Amino acid sequence: MKKNSYKFLILTFLFSVLFVNTSNAQDGVVAINQDKDVETLLRLKKDVNRTLVNYRIQIYNGNRQGAKKAETDFKEVFSDWNPSMKFQTPNYKIWVGSFKTRLEADRALLRIKKEFRNAFIINLKN
Repeated sequence: MKKNSYKFLILTFLFSVLFVNTSNAQDGVVAINQDKDVETLLRLKKDVNRTLVNYRIQIYNGNRQGAKKAETDFKEVFSDWNPSMKFQTPNYKIWVGSFKTRLEADRALLRIKKEFRNAFIINLKN
């Protein structure tokens, strides 16, 4: 009985080795057919994304009185940016800046965080 099981294992092993050595993957060519306007649309999308404002910095989120105070405080410290008040139920938010890249927003955030510790970057694309 053991001789038969060894023979079976040996035959299975040999068959597996021979089968694996003779099998090949398929060689093929993939052809992509797309409309010529797709490239034009992608180029236009990139151009539009370069001009859009993608990031702002939020310095306050809360009631209207606090928003007014934060806006006034910000104007006193940073005259180079104009804060804007946004209302998103039930809170008022103070947003600052119009940044095209995350790097620009990060640099501004470093300056702003010295005075407004809770400031953070908002991605307007999402």
